Amino acid sequence: MKYLTGLQPSGKLHIGNYFGAIQNAIALQDKGEAFYFIANYHAMTTQPGADVLRANTYEMALDLLACGLDPEKAVFFAQSSVPEVNELAWVLSTVCPMGLLERCHSYKDKIAKGFSPNHALFAYPALMAADILLYDSDVVPVGKDQKQHLEVTRDLAGKINDAFGADTLKMPEALINEVTAIVPGLDGQKMSKSYGNTLPVFGEEKALRKLINKKVVTDATPLEAPKPTENSIILALYKLFATAEEYEEMVEAHKRGGVGYGQFKKDLFEAYWEYFRAAREKREWILAHPGYVDEVLRNGAERAREAAAKVLARVRKAVGLI
Repeated sequence: MKYLTGLQPSGKLHIGNYFGAIQNAIALQDKGEAFYFIANYHAMTTQPGADVLRANTYEMALDLLACGLDPEKAVFFAQSSVPEVNELAWVLSTVCPMGLLERCHSYKDKIAKGFSPNHALFAYPALMAADILLYDSDVVPVGKDQKQHLEVTRDLAGKINDAFGADTLKMPEALINEVTAIVPGLDGQKMSKSYGNTLPVFGEEKALRKLINKKVVTDATPLEAPKPTENSIILALYKLFATAEEYEEMVEAHKRGGVGYGQFKKDLFEAYWEYFRAAREKREWILAHPGYVDEVLRNGAERAREAAAKVLARVRKAVGLI
């Protein structure tokens, strides 16, 4: 079974990214043949600036490796290191109806947020379909809100197969993540960079301790009084890092009273800091070995291009380019 996951390099990794997608994605490397790519072509549609893109691509590679992605188990590469994806995207574009692209919510959402309505943003689904189909992917994990992307991919693969032969492209299946960890931001809204309410996975201890202490929103309940447990941001975050027993102990402490929010925030920080200890240590090791990230991505790209070449040769022959 071949799995494929692409992640856009959009800045500093936060716990919403980790629990919402990365944790589950990395687990797939132990379930089958896993391909992971950093979607830096896609990032160009909304993220101008070479220096920013270059830095974000490197940071994402570094962070994913630190969080447990194993290049010995998985194929890990930058999207732009496999130029074959653009040729396949062009082939898919020749059978892609305009109406299909016009119905895609990703384009509408980005335009509503003020992004420039450029061709790349509009044609995004065709490139995404090429990302998936280029490696004969069997399964693509997606959230409920991304299901449409797989539907477009399957539609385009079907059109190619109908026009040029039933075995030209493999038809992938979606693995819908029905249960995604709900990660509130420090202010109680959904955790998002656009809201400025994120808790980074990596950072300096003193600054992160201060961030939790100052930014996690609480009410004005006195120290001696019981604290509300419903809609508690502290409890929602603590549950991500603590054991079930530790979480229940904090819930009971809220109900009893006699403990202030300052102590609860301290306990939250300690659980969070311990949870990512191994990842921080791995990240420090990587940073102490210059060239490691580049070597991993280079080796991954070679393996990815080898797989891509086989599929593209099949497609080129089917459509008449060979």
